[in-house]
Amino acid sequence: MSQRLLTKSRFKLALECPNKLYYTRKSEYANQQLEDPFLEALAHGGFQVEELARLEYPEGELIENNDWDYNLLVEQTEVLLERDNVVIFEAAFRYQNLFIRTDILVKTGNNIKLIEVKAKSFDPDDEYLLIGKRGGLVSGWKPYLFDVAFQRYVIHKCHPEWNIKSYLKLADKSKVAKIDGLNQLFRITKQANNRTGIIRKVDSLEETGGTVLGDIKIDEIVNGIEAGKYRIYEDLCFEESIKLFSDYYQRDQYLGWPVSWACKSCEFKTTPEQEAEGLKSGFKECFQKQLGWKPDDFKKPTSFEIWNFRRGSRLFEEGKIHMDLLDEEDIGLKENPKKFSGSHRQWTQIEKSRNRDYSAIIFKEELKREMDTWKFPLNFIDFETSMSALPFNKGKRPYEQIAFQFSHHTVSADGTIEHASEYINFEPGKFPNFEFVRELKKALSQNSGSIFRYSNHENSVLNQIYQQLCDSNETDKEELKTFIRSITKASGSIAENWIGERNMIDLCEVIKDYYYNLHMGGSNSIKTVLPAALKTSKLLQEKYSKPISEIGMSSNNFQEDHSWLQIKNGEIQSPYKSLPPLFEDWDEEQLDATVSEMGSIADGGAALTAYGKLQYTDMPEEERLEIKNSLLKYCELDTLAMVMIYEHLRELTTS
Repeated sequence: MSQRLLTKSRFKLALECPNKLYYTRKSEYANQQLEDPFLEALAHGGFQVEELARLEYPEGELIENNDWDYNLLVEQTEVLLERDNVVIFEAAFRYQNLFIRTDILVKTGNNIKLIEVKAKSFDPDDEYLLIGKRGGLVSGWKPYLFDVAFQRYVIHKCHPEWNIKSYLKLADKSKVAKIDGLNQLFRITKQANNRTGIIRKVDSLEETGGTVLGDIKIDEIVNGIEAGKYRIYEDLCFEESIKLFSDYYQRDQYLGWPVSWACKSCEFKTTPEQEAEGLKSGFKECFQKQLGWKPDDFKKPTSFEIWNFRRGSRLFEEGKIHMDLLDEEDIGLKENPKKFSGSHRQWTQIEKSRNRDYSAIIFKEELKREMDTWKFPLNFIDFETSMSALPFNKGKRPYEQIAFQFSHHTVSADGTIEHASEYINFEPGKFPNFEFVRELKKALSQNSGSIFRYSNHENSVLNQIYQQLCDSNETDKEELKTFIRSITKASGSIAENWIGERNMIDLCEVIKDYYYNLHMGGSNSIKTVLPAALKTSKLLQEKYSKPISEIGMSSNNFQEDHSWLQIKNGEIQSPYKSLPPLFEDWDEEQLDATVSEMGSIADGGAALTAYGKLQYTDMPEEERLEIKNSLLKYCELDTLAMVMIYEHLRELTTS
């Protein structure tokens, strides 16, 4: 039997839920996080930051062993630690069945700097960054702080004679990149023969122009964790939790930690496709073992599915998990005669779930009055953006917003749909934001019609670019700022206050106010609302099952014979599933020569990853154009999805 050691990553997993230790790393159990492109992109960014951090210690010694021979890793570490002064990357320590590897360990005699590198950002002037105003740990930072505490615990058990100081090394938002292309000096690739998956293009910090990282000393917090001042589980102190988790993990035994409302976000769930493939659900096993649930219990709708349900935790503790146990008092039902209140929307979902009623419900007259205020031609826009820990451009800060693409559809009063304009920056090293706004201004100045976004992203992005313009030397910055103010409302940390005369209408808010469809479940995301509308609307089904050439609409990126609506196994498919894979027509030799190593672009995570790949200066033009065209298809579909949703609402209000 292979060694079962409680590593720092598994300790962090147990802090989410100790039962996860039993399901992790077992191929027979589904794990939705493994399929999440956003999480994958975040992981890649973390490895890039780690490689930059190592450049701060040119004398550092890397312990690398791809076979993960724990004993050998510890032996290699101990040999280096015989020196009085040494810097080690990936130092390995084992105590009983606990095992950790540190990002950076600096040894000066018996004085140790333990440095944990993370891609998270911080403002050095934020006095409440880690500890809130009420004296508790800020929830988003807890996993990282407990991670460091676990490392220090193991190291101290191995070397009690050491004086250990603990630090987080993070992206410092007060610093700016001194060169263009900092991000691309740390290339993400499957070809890298190391743990991080990064090929480093430089050998010294001087070649990067310096660092955008900074250190935070966290000894006081780590002391508080060890002393029990800060806890994850109220009845479990720090050392007790380590012993409990390590014991059960070593024996590969299910701990039976009580199920709770937190199970809502468990990654060990199965999709119908995964169940058909024979994968197991850890989520189901917990509820079977602890609550005695039968197969039929899992088919019944639960409170986990209810949109924005803040009372769920309390009701879960009362045993009210299934929707059929909830009443109006549990929801706190308060109705608004003119639109959905939050509780009314929740109650509507509950009632329709109980009755398996998939008919759409709308506030017809109120929605019609809202729609009558919209001015034709209607403009639907969507942005693709990127925020990276290591900036792409000189003078930019970690996680500063990059807007690299937009799509723009129009709908005329007679129903004519046109993919009116689009923009994409796919040139490496070019900061696109100001050109992006110029092109958006040019596109939206062609008419005076209403402008639509879906959710708050576009408004936030334009507010961030507004601040960038304030700090810029662009000759037309006042003109661009005036344009941004005209189509947005002020948000974030901007001192000014405005609501533009042509302020974008949030189509997501329109949905939340006036429309519900059980096919949406508890989600209002565009990738949920669109398939729900298609499954409900005969008009959309009839129209979009036809090729583009027969619909009488324009497309800049799809062939005239393309049909948006497809049916598989009797089920209407989301148009996003019909997006073609990258390099669809390339032969094996061409594929072997690609440097992007991408498969498809069908969601925001893949889009931001693609933009990062487009910064590769050595990418062949043919490959660059293939990625560009795939991004254009994806973004065009986002604005067409908004058009389809609009058409569905119009259909309902005119019938």
